[in-house]
Amino acid sequence: MQLLGLYEGIPQTKRGSGYNLVLPDKITIFQKPIERVCRNDEEIEAEVQKVVRHEIAHHFGIGDDVLRMIEHKGS
Repeated sequence: MQLLGLYEGIPQTKRGSGYNLVLPDKITIFQKPIERVCRNDEEIEAEVQKVVRHEIAHHFGIGDDVLRMIEHKGS
């Protein structure tokens, strides 16, 4: 499995009342790996959208196991 995106931050579900003075959350998408798994611009656009949705889900505290289950149901 190739890393296409990365969420860095504290998920919403892990933030307590003392959550302050921290760096903002960050989502990174990796261009070259995405281009390697796609055959054309339309696939790249769809894959970027999928990766960003996946990383936003991590922001809201949804783990990889649940995301795989959700993504599998949608395909």
